[in-house]
Amino acid sequence: MSLEAEPRLKPEVSAPPVTAPQRATGGYALIDSLKRHGVTHIFGYPGGAILPIYDELYRAEAAGGIQHILVRHEQGAAHAADGYARATGKVGVCFGTSGPGATNLVTGIATAHMDSIPMVIITGQVPRGAIGTDAFQETDIYGITLPIVKHSYVVRDPKDMARIVAEAFYIAGSGRPGPVLIDVPKDVGLEEFDYVPVEPGSVKLPGYRPTVKGNPRQIVQAIDLIRQARQPLLYVGGGAIAANAHAEVKQLAELFNIPVTTTLMGIGAFDEHHPLALGMLGMHGTAYANFAVSECDLLVCVGARFDDRVTGKLDEFASHAKVIHVDIDPAEVGKNRTPDVPIVGDVRNVLKELLRRIQAAGISGTPNQTQEWLNRINRWREDYPLVVPHHDHSIAPQEVIFEVGRQAPDAYYTTDVGQHQMWSAQFLKNGPRRWISSAGLGTMGYGLPAAMGAKVALPNEQVICISGDASFQMNLQELGTLAQYGINVKTIIINNGWQGMVRQWQQAFYGERYSSSNMEPSMPDFELLAKAYGIKGIVIHSRDQLQDAITEMLAHDGPVLVDAHVTRDENCYPMVAPGKSNAQMIGLPERPKEDTVAELIYCSDCGAKNVTTNKFCPECGTKL
Repeated sequence: MSLEAEPRLKPEVSAPPVTAPQRATGGYALIDSLKRHGVTHIFGYPGGAILPIYDELYRAEAAGGIQHILVRHEQGAAHAADGYARATGKVGVCFGTSGPGATNLVTGIATAHMDSIPMVIITGQVPRGAIGTDAFQETDIYGITLPIVKHSYVVRDPKDMARIVAEAFYIAGSGRPGPVLIDVPKDVGLEEFDYVPVEPGSVKLPGYRPTVKGNPRQIVQAIDLIRQARQPLLYVGGGAIAANAHAEVKQLAELFNIPVTTTLMGIGAFDEHHPLALGMLGMHGTAYANFAVSECDLLVCVGARFDDRVTGKLDEFASHAKVIHVDIDPAEVGKNRTPDVPIVGDVRNVLKELLRRIQAAGISGTPNQTQEWLNRINRWREDYPLVVPHHDHSIAPQEVIFEVGRQAPDAYYTTDVGQHQMWSAQFLKNGPRRWISSAGLGTMGYGLPAAMGAKVALPNEQVICISGDASFQMNLQELGTLAQYGINVKTIIINNGWQGMVRQWQQAFYGERYSSSNMEPSMPDFELLAKAYGIKGIVIHSRDQLQDAITEMLAHDGPVLVDAHVTRDENCYPMVAPGKSNAQMIGLPERPKEDTVAELIYCSDCGAKNVTTNKFCPECGTKL
């Protein structure tokens, strides 16, 4: 949704407290409005068009209560604001100037948009009279970002500034969260006017009414399906994180003994140490989660969107199941999979009402309702466990990640994108909001600045970035930001000398033609690079160094960069190949044990033995 500077739907503004107008600039109105909305940190990089705003920010910083973090690249500012928002649930804020400053923010805006992260992005613009003349450093950032924002503005009159900021925060953080852009021409920032503040929450947009309560009739239908199901599965996405619905998900799962699988975005929404937890599903999900979604008779989708990396071949995804889909965005319900019971509303509100109705009716799951189903899943766990490999002459990347998770179980983790991201998703056990990763857009270079934002937001928490040697080089300049502000982020590079996931796909699907994926030539010495920025660097070459190096990293009072040299050709498994069903995984850890009790049938395609309850062959994925 995007509105012009003067929106077609004029917002209603509730009567603010009586405040005498004061003469102020547009820049002052912006900074004051941000402070009124609780903004304490801004990530940004100045430039000509945004200097009037930075001049007011200079005064505000001197007065206290707000801090600007000078990043080394605007993309780092957007990712830092994103990480700040994911770690706290608050709206993240970043600044960039016009032209290249604004366009450098685009990747970060798209990342936040794909993952529904609340952000307000302030860009400078050329003066109003120069707009449309191809002036120096003029770019139509409003038009460029239309597909990747929830809402956007160009401020044509400084009198609109306070209202626009209040609207932007309301829109970014309500309904399905997302980024909102405010483009401010230079002369708007300089112009004086009679400023009257607009307080947070005082604006109302008549055309914007997110549905937050689920339809009662559909909630009752959902309860009936849950009561009837014998092989149910909870499929939980990032919407549960955004809604802070962790307690409600757990209560529902335990009440009916329903196993729980999460998307990459949903990691942390359910206690991963819980016996009902199946971990992540999808392309690199656990085998038992993927088998469960292929065999379930009821799929309860909570705050997820049936993404292609989750579903694999869509028409075979939970093909025998009835579907309940709970999501705050009506556009997502039925977009990829038509549900039997669609429920539009805030995930937490819907689950609370569902649980209230269950309690009021005295309903509970029967003790044995899902026991046979859980027994089957537990057999899959035993047959297809996630395994940390052990190589004689090199460290497996999974070993590094497992050791970090063992020594820092309660840390906030950010990742970049690639194999290390998937291994981290598989082997780290994360709590709510402690998993921060670019899921929808898959943005390399995300991890370090996102960790920076999370650490600024939560200075007393341990924040660790797990990166790859290729991803890290995308935004390594943010080491300068860490050094300048003493931001105590620990970064571990899983260094295999490749664009690891690209190499794996080239090996599997492109005849081992490794075109432009080898990063070893001209690989920097990361320890010396860290030292050049005044940051502690550590190198790990062998297994006997691993434990002590991680301990040293965690104990150091300041940012640390660890370069962990790992097995060069390790692949990330299990893996659902493109176009295949979730049951058709390659790289499973071991052949399943023969079931000597249940009646066995043979797969018509590969001849593997199967129990009669299987609907898909776990060896080749053929329907039985």
